[in-house]
Amino acid sequence: MSARPHLNALRAELEHELTHGILPYWMSRAVDQAHGGFVGAITEDDRPEPDAAKGAILNARILWTFAAAYRVLADPAYRAMAERAASYLRTHLIDPTHGGVYWTVDASGAPLDDRKHVYAQAFAIYALSEHYRATADGDSRQQAIRLFELIERHAHDAQYGGYEEAFTRDWVRLSDVRLSAEDRDERKSMNTHLHLLEAYTNLYRVWPDALLWKRIEEIVRLFLDHIVNTKTGHLGLFFDGDWKPKSTVVSFGHDIEASWLLLEAADIIGDDRLRGAVQHAATRVARAVLDEGVDASGGIFYERSSDGTIDTDKEWWPQAEAIVGFVNAYQESGRGAFLRAAWETWLFTKTHIVDHQHGEWRRRVTRDGVPRPGMEKAGLWKCSYHNARACLEIMSRAGAAAERVAG
Repeated sequence: MSARPHLNALRAELEHELTHGILPYWMSRAVDQAHGGFVGAITEDDRPEPDAAKGAILNARILWTFAAAYRVLADPAYRAMAERAASYLRTHLIDPTHGGVYWTVDASGAPLDDRKHVYAQAFAIYALSEHYRATADGDSRQQAIRLFELIERHAHDAQYGGYEEAFTRDWVRLSDVRLSAEDRDERKSMNTHLHLLEAYTNLYRVWPDALLWKRIEEIVRLFLDHIVNTKTGHLGLFFDGDWKPKSTVVSFGHDIEASWLLLEAADIIGDDRLRGAVQHAATRVARAVLDEGVDASGGIFYERSSDGTIDTDKEWWPQAEAIVGFVNAYQESGRGAFLRAAWETWLFTKTHIVDHQHGEWRRRVTRDGVPRPGMEKAGLWKCSYHNARACLEIMSRAGAAAERVAG
């Protein structure tokens, strides 16, 4: 099958999934009518938990999702959801005293965990920048700039490059910087730098500042010089302060996500020489995921541990990123194997992860597609951003490809 029908089919199916499955779910089930904003958690059987803590990550990702959907599709209902999320973020999650966003607030909106993780600041920047792109809301742009300035003031490592991970409410560096129990307590992480790059790239679209340009370039070069292992094609996950690797675990989802986000960043800042190096690295990373992380029955595995054991479960977010990353790798290389992998990943996802009865995607299934019990539909980490973004990215990429063919 030629590339165009594949992309057109992907676009049609993912646009339908976005507008009939993902977005309606969050609009109908996640709105918190009692306390404002959105509920902090929804169970696997689609019951909102009104007393659950509300995370900055979840709220920022909801804001990004609906702002991006409104920017692309111009549905006023999506704008209303974006405005709701933006208002809640400004009112309850941004610290009025010391600046920055809290990690969590309680159900009523009072600070609960007031740590300042750079990862959370990054998602707030990403979301607020998108809100400005969609609505021209100057307050959102200004808040995003303030967050950038706070990160630069407190977290940037002038000696070795990159950023520290986490701080107290008043910006004293924490001794334990882990985002979750699964993480290592190390000075620097791939994950924080990847999402900071994503955030800074989106901010540069609406605020082409010279220092911001410099920092985007710096983070991209850190990926090329330290984070991407040129021998294996995989990303290191944790590092000490001067970028010595501290983990050999392979996260297939982060690998494929980084492969397209790095290229997006190089494109936005317009550095042609840098883009050439990024393209080479990104294609190498995508190839490694294709060769080692793709299941013959469709979908990509979760991760490979340091002893070589593969966790063959399939979470929602690596599948979403694989669809985009493999399409991107196809567009960069012309190799049909990448496009086939994107299509087969979507077929597995559509069959086993998408909840066609109630909406949204299941968090985690076995290799064979059996849902893991106790997996929430929404929570501090489970959100609408990876899968909604995959839909929007494929809609854009397939549309651009069709325009090139027509032209």
